Formats: sequence, C-alpha cells, structure tokens
Amino acid sequence: MSAPLRPRPAAPQGPATASRAATPPTTSRLLTVGVIGAGRVGATLGAALTAAGHRVVAAAGVSDASRARLALLLPGVPRRSATSVARAATDLLLLAVPDDALAGVVAGLAEAGALRPGQVVAHTSGAHGLTVLDPATAVGARPLALHPAMTFTGTPDDLGRLAGISYGVTAPADLRPLAARLVADLGGVPEWIGEADRPLYHAALAHGANHLVTLVNEAADRLRDAGVRQPEKVLAPLLRAALENALRLGDDALTGPVSRGDAGTVARHLTRLAATAPESVAPYLALARRTADRAIAAGRLRPVDAESLLGVLAATRTGVAAGTERGPGLRTPQSRAKGAA
Repeated sequence: MSAPLRPRPAAPQGPATASRAATPPTTSRLLTVGVIGAGRVGATLGAALTAAGHRVVAAAGVSDASRARLALLLPGVPRRSATSVARAATDLLLLAVPDDALAGVVAGLAEAGALRPGQVVAHTSGAHGLTVLDPATAVGARPLALHPAMTFTGTPDDLGRLAGISYGVTAPADLRPLAARLVADLGGVPEWIGEADRPLYHAALAHGANHLVTLVNEAADRLRDAGVRQPEKVLAPLLRAALENALRLGDDALTGPVSRGDAGTVARHLTRLAATAPESVAPYLALARRTADRAIAAGRLRPVDAESLLGVLAATRTGVAAGTERGPGLRTPQSRAKGAA
C-alpha cells in the first residue's frame, strides 16, 4: 500500500471554507471516511483505508456477524446508524451493501438529508455503475463505483490478499485522479469500466469465480460418489494447473475428451452421471457443448472430428428436455420413476 500522506493543517472556518464544500476532496490529503455495510467487503476495505492513513470515523452494521467484523477489523470505530455514518463521513462514504439493496440505501440517505455537496459517495458493487447513485448526485455528492475483483472472508487474512488486485472503477472524469489514488492506497490497480459495461464486467467475474466454486464442488461430489475419500487432494494439483494454463494459454490449454472429440467417452460420462447424479447432467452438457465450440473455433478440434461428439450432446440434451430415456443410455429422474412403476 502507498505510504500515508501527511495531513494538511486544518483550514480556517468561514465563507472560503463553505465555498469549497461542493468540490470533491483532493488527492493530496487524508480522508475522513464512513462505511455503511460491515460485511466482508466493507469491513476489509475500511481496515485497508485505515492502514493507508485515512480516518474511518464511523461504520454501520446491524447483524451479529457485522458487529464481530467491526470489532476485529475496525476496532475503536464507533458503530452508528446509516444516516449518522453518512453525516460523519465528510470526505468519503463507502457503501458496501448487497446489489439489490443499494438503490434503496442511496435514496434513503438522500431523502434523510444525510449527504452533502462535494462528499464522495462510493459503492463497491460490481453490477452497478453511477446511475444507482443518482439521488446522491442530485444533492451535490460525487458518485464513484469502486469494485474489488476479489473474494473476501471478512477476516484479517483478506488484507494480505489486496495487494495487486484489480478494481473495476467507474467515475466522472474529474474524479478519476481521486479514484486512482484510493485504489493505489488499497494496494490495487484500477480497471476503468464504462457505465454501460458494468453488467457485462460483473457477469464475467461471477461466471469465472462464483461458478468456479460450484464446478469444483460438483467435481468433488462426483469423486465422492466414485469412492474417493479425499477429493480435494485429487483435484487441487489438477485444478491449479488447469487454471494457470488457461490464464496463460487461453483455449490452447484445453485438454480432455471433448477437445479430442471422444464421443464414446463423453457418452459413458453422461450415462453414469444420469444414473448417479442426474442433477449434474444439464451443467455437464452445457459446459461440454461450450467447450466443443471453443475447441473448434481455436482449431484444436476439427469440425469433422466433432460430429459424433456433437450428436451425443444433442441427443442427450433432447432427452433431458423431453424427460424421457433418450440419448446415450440417459435415464432421467422421470424415466427412472416410470421404469420402476
């Protein structure tokens, strides 16, 4: 993280001070910060800003877990209501609340008169840009979207993971220097995302990270079904290598039966999955088809070699959609129940 900057002497009060109230804070001084939402992200970023020398003066969190995080990551920072935090955060108000709650929180703070001209109101949502902050902008506050591309646990271990991560930032042009400074103070690198591109940006991250967790756990469950006692030991080196290769080589990292067009192997996979874990058939099909498409586009699988494979995937998908025993020996829950009747 960047070294803390020395604060300037307090400015004299009076008309000159009031005239500067509508301008955002400069990049050359420490900030007075408030955090609304003491979840995993908010508490961690609040602690990181404190470590960078900024002054977190208040935080809002209502659950027992939030209180515990505040005590652990922001000891000594008073817990207050959201409106009190907003009023105390004279320079930067950090909103780290769930995506679907963000618009309501912003509107409520604006209606309560808790926001002020020149105050930077930043949210940590990946899905939203600046539009969700319109009620704050309408009263003179400055909008900023600042999303850390990282998964959090809400423990001190998170602070060590912040170095070098990217932040998806959307900001007005005149606020970009401050946004870049905040990201630097957090130890990160800014990625400037256009307002219209925020949903696509967030979809990419959710698809890559959230769905990866599901995929890994699915693989672990199927290994347990196959009698493997410690699937994590089997998967760890394989998945680490696959991820590193994918990030380094792109589609050239593809291996396995789909990339080779091994229709018979894939058919046997689907037959056994249908018998053991039918809920895994549809996701396997979707990923196998997308893998085949990418392998063909990358030149790793010739269209002629893919024909049998694509036929297996299409027949199985039709069987799943119809709820009947179709495709390569696929037995859906409906067909198994019918056969047992």
